[in-house]
Amino acid sequence: MPHLSCNADLSVLSVFISVPLWLGVCFAQPRTAPVPESAAANLPAQPVGANDLVNVSVYDAPELTRTVRIGADGLMRLPMLKRSIKAHGLMPSDLESAIAEALRAEQLIVDPFVTVTVAEYNSRPISVAGAVKQPVTFQAAESVNLLEALTRAGGLSPEAGPEILVTRAALPNSPALRQRIPVKGLIDAADSALNIPLTGGEEVRVPESGRVYVIGNVKKPGAFPIRDGAESSILKMLALAEGLSPFAGSQAYIYRREANGSKEELPILLRQIMARKSPDVPLLADDILYIPDATGRRAALATLEKVVVFGTSLTTAVVYGATVH
Repeated sequence: MPHLSCNADLSVLSVFISVPLWLGVCFAQPRTAPVPESAAANLPAQPVGANDLVNVSVYDAPELTRTVRIGADGLMRLPMLKRSIKAHGLMPSDLESAIAEALRAEQLIVDPFVTVTVAEYNSRPISVAGAVKQPVTFQAAESVNLLEALTRAGGLSPEAGPEILVTRAALPNSPALRQRIPVKGLIDAADSALNIPLTGGEEVRVPESGRVYVIGNVKKPGAFPIRDGAESSILKMLALAEGLSPFAGSQAYIYRREANGSKEELPILLRQIMARKSPDVPLLADDILYIPDATGRRAALATLEKVVVFGTSLTTAVVYGATVH
């Protein structure tokens, strides 16, 4: 049998097969469902929200195929649709169903084939602030954990305290989160349970460590951090301040602000602590340790200095006079 195509002359084909059968072969092939071009999402599928940018593709409807930004109210607006579509909190696949249902309800397309991919997330911010090297806010466009978020902020600064605070308001697919993460457990001990996943909407705050302020007669006055929540004390602070100056008195004072806002002055027998005759005194964050002068000692040293200077000057004058004469 010669090869026949659908363009063959009907008079020739009629010799072999009937015209109705040929018409059925050429024009009545079963219609397969349209397969749209594969448009894989360039971002992981996560619930969409306000200000996210999505690609909407409606098969065989170019007037409805476009990039759409979800409104600040969480609604999506498409041309030719009278009503808006609630998009906030929907997965892309659920949003596809919602768009298709809206097209059917308004009798625009009988059997729409809709594809939705996410082009840009703007509803899933993660902010990292506090005692980090580079405070940053970024979108959780992919799976992110706490260590990765801290890395994006350049890591912890030297002033970082012993805990990290992670908070998140309740979202449609995520519960509220309020958690304190110990820095030692997360970083030093590498406890994977503390490296919690972040899905967007979290605020990561790293408070600075508490400080004790040492002023007065020490060699290096300053504000000294209390590391890793360890207890501080007068002897530890004096070590950080490189010791007492020559004019330090025998008594010191701690100035402390109470929870009710009042200030308290605590006298300390400094020389007795230094001589190990009295126990060391603990210090709290934001305490001020003031070490005043030993007034008598400074005055005595000042007088002695004047005598030495006067005696040196007098000796120089006598020697000089004897030399001249």
